Amino acid sequence: MTKKKHRILLVASCLLLVARVAFPQTQPSSSAPAAITMQQAVDIARMKNPNLLSSQQNLLSVKAQEIQAGVRANPYFGFTGSNITLPAEGASNPYAYSLQVSRLFERGEKRRWRLDSARSTTAQTDAQYHQQEQQTILAVRQAFTSFVIAKAAKKLADDNLSDFRHELDIGRERYKAGDIAKLDFERLDLQLAQFESDESNAITNAQQASIQLQALLGYDKARTDFDVIGDVVPPLVSDTMEGLEQKALAARPDYHAAHLGVAVADANVKLAYANGTTDPTLEGEYDRSGTYNSAGFNFNIPIRIFDRNQGNKETSKYLAQASRFTELATRNQVVADVDQAWSGYANAKVLSDRYNGHYLDEAKDVLDIAQFSYQHGGLALIDYLDALRESRSVTSDALNAYSQTWMAIHQLSFATATEIVP
Repeated sequence: MTKKKHRILLVASCLLLVARVAFPQTQPSSSAPAAITMQQAVDIARMKNPNLLSSQQNLLSVKAQEIQAGVRANPYFGFTGSNITLPAEGASNPYAYSLQVSRLFERGEKRRWRLDSARSTTAQTDAQYHQQEQQTILAVRQAFTSFVIAKAAKKLADDNLSDFRHELDIGRERYKAGDIAKLDFERLDLQLAQFESDESNAITNAQQASIQLQALLGYDKARTDFDVIGDVVPPLVSDTMEGLEQKALAARPDYHAAHLGVAVADANVKLAYANGTTDPTLEGEYDRSGTYNSAGFNFNIPIRIFDRNQGNKETSKYLAQASRFTELATRNQVVADVDQAWSGYANAKVLSDRYNGHYLDEAKDVLDIAQFSYQHGGLALIDYLDALRESRSVTSDALNAYSQTWMAIHQLSFATATEIVP
């Protein structure tokens, strides 16, 4: 292998991060499952995440309360008998039977307001479910990005280790030939430990990221052949902060839930006033005593002199006003969340662009020149090792910058409840 070709191999790991479209993926074998995209991971989580499935059942249970809210009062049936062993005639107190049918009639449109309250509660719970869904999607996207970055870091560590072993082999031959001193070779050999440590840490990080993502997707046991495919270099967000604020106000489920909370509170106020009205009970009765038949009725209605549900009326009014303040606070928080997420994205994107458009290229050039000079005796070993460490540091920092930008994009998607990056 010529020195020029070897120099190209040594810096190949840096070129991994210069690509601006997608990080390279190895082609899966015919027996291995295909790598999934971020959107596919989100779709799987929507269908299989246990926490979301539990929340769906809770939503259905709340909706079932609409049935109970709409039921009407049951009628009452009564049947009594007395002296049934005595004959109908010839007795001073003959047998008697009595049959009663009664029913309570609700006034004040209680059923209507119960239904209104139950339906508003269901709508609010549905919005709260979508808020949890958004939180789960954020966690999936973050775990997905962590896995993608971890895979890129592992690929980088593997390439660095492979290339440096080639360099160490050349150094060993030079040492045997007396071209370099024993001290220089041992310093070069000690540097191998750092590359091996990088590879070991990268393997651990990739495995842990894979396990975390699979847990969010609802897998009961992590698979070793699980794989993802995605971009390392983050894309540009074309929306403006003001436009994202409007999207968030239109789409955020927590703001929608706060708005529906006002509807629930208003319905409860009306229900409290309806519960303060009196409900009459009407009863019809048929009696047979001996050979005589008779019929009658009974009508009763409570006289609400003391208890007119006044305490619950006052409570419901205050809660309704509190719900309006909660809605306003949630609206303000939505705007603040978008502004904070935008600030995080803007600053992270500036840094990642610097690495992608400047520092990575410069680090490659510095390492290229340092290696060439060292191999031709124009650079001290200590300076060459410094160049190696700087190259490792720059490429690692670039991956961190990409990761931070991706996380900021995911946070922006969560803050706006929209798909910032499909």
